[in-house]
Amino acid sequence: MIVEDMMVQDVHTLTPDATLAEAIDKMSANKIRHLPVVDGEFKVVGILTDRDIKEFSPSPFQMNGQDELLETKLQEIMRTPVITGHPLDFVEEVALLFMEERIGCLPIVSDGRLIGMITETDLLHTLIQLTGVSQPGSQIEVKVPNKAGMLYEVAGIIRKNHSNIHSVLVYPYKKDERFKILVFRVQTMNPMSVIEDLREEGHDVLWPSLPMNDQ
Repeated sequence: MIVEDMMVQDVHTLTPDATLAEAIDKMSANKIRHLPVVDGEFKVVGILTDRDIKEFSPSPFQMNGQDELLETKLQEIMRTPVITGHPLDFVEEVALLFMEERIGCLPIVSDGRLIGMITETDLLHTLIQLTGVSQPGSQIEVKVPNKAGMLYEVAGIIRKNHSNIHSVLVYPYKKDERFKILVFRVQTMNPMSVIEDLREEGHDVLWPSLPMNDQ
């Protein structure tokens, strides 16, 4: 999946000459945690987060200078430079960027203009959709040799069982690099027949961890 398919396009923004009070009102009214700051050409020049708001907002006990603080221009407190993404970026790459840069949002830019936004919540929701966890079904984990053709072989066994595959994930087997783990989400609430077929073909089913039938 690419960013363009999951980004939020209706993005709330302010300009650098807007005030802290305006930012507080906009973020509160729209229940958002991140606010891109854009210039007259809709180019992203800064970013403001709920943490910034809390840091710069006057304390309830701070009477002197409260009005002056609320009139602070965003250009004085916004974060720069801003990490941005492109609508054709892959969601997996964006997830890595979030982790490496420790960011909570990613403005999406095309031809120098802001066209969308992704937050941690948007990314998590999309990853849940990609893994098929939100759909009824069962998870099956199979340990296989780390060589070409294993995914095709195991998927073929599941297909012969007439079970629909929602999603497939592959990750290394930490205990032995000669193996890898295939994680299938299948459209069945009772995976017993699938597991039996996999075991009959000599595959090691790690989950569900069910006892082997007596021979």
